[in-house]
Amino acid sequence: MTALVIAEHDNAIIKGATLNTVTAAAQCGGEVHVLIAGHNAGPAAAAAAQIAGVAKVIHADAEYLAHGLAENMAAQVLAIASSYSHILFPATASGKNIAPRVAAQLDVGQISDITKVIAADTFERPIYAGNAIATVQSGDATKVITVRTTGFDPAAATGGSAAVETQAAQADSGKSTFLGSEIAKSDRPELTAAKIIVSGGRALGSAEKFNEIMTPLADKLGAALGASRAAVDAGYAPNDWQVGQTGKIVAPQLYVACGISGAIQHLAGMKDSKVIVAINKDPEAPIFSVADYGLEADLFTAVPELTKAL
Repeated sequence: MTALVIAEHDNAIIKGATLNTVTAAAQCGGEVHVLIAGHNAGPAAAAAAQIAGVAKVIHADAEYLAHGLAENMAAQVLAIASSYSHILFPATASGKNIAPRVAAQLDVGQISDITKVIAADTFERPIYAGNAIATVQSGDATKVITVRTTGFDPAAATGGSAAVETQAAQADSGKSTFLGSEIAKSDRPELTAAKIIVSGGRALGSAEKFNEIMTPLADKLGAALGASRAAVDAGYAPNDWQVGQTGKIVAPQLYVACGISGAIQHLAGMKDSKVIVAINKDPEAPIFSVADYGLEADLFTAVPELTKAL
């Protein structure tokens, strides 16, 4: 058995989600290979070769692979799929865009969002917003899997010495074209990679109050800023800060929830955090059921006092 990990990268640097996916692939048994498909992506291929546990890096290079368009990426994966028993993607926006195309073309069932490998054909995945865990067994010859990265420790980024093999790029599908991107610039850590996250909810009341109350605390802690869906929908925070079932799944060392009631959709995105601190004036708020430390207080008083104490 050999597993193939579809790496996420920016043509120079391997993204952290790939390291967690390599760990999951190693637990499936057999060798682990990594596909680097991009443009002028030699540095990314070299970085992938350094990942501990990787036996081979397959490097496909073409201008139309530069931005990871799903149609072209799926074709690249399918060109080598017959050599692998497991094909694994991080359960990110990119991975969840490509994996279903690959599964459909191979006529196999996709196994989504796994959090544990029990055996080479048996996996655990959360269902019902994380309120139940399903054990899934697949009889398909090729397992197409997306990996919830918070369920696996990252593989070491250094220490490996894999061979890099060049693979011919598949022809451009012509079905989609990359026109441009608008990337939000921030000095803060990226939400899914942050060790500390400070999140605010609807109780903050306005974007101005969100910024006034939450930003100083995040600055003191060196934290990323997050928000509940209710806060995002109300316009208090940008969409890419949303934590939860329909937002980002995070598992930082410390998660501070301020004015967040703790709907199951939000809990599904952060309950694997190592330490959870909740500040809420409602003693019945569900967030307290998962919190390691709970403070029943008005956040407009408690959070500035906490910030000042730090």
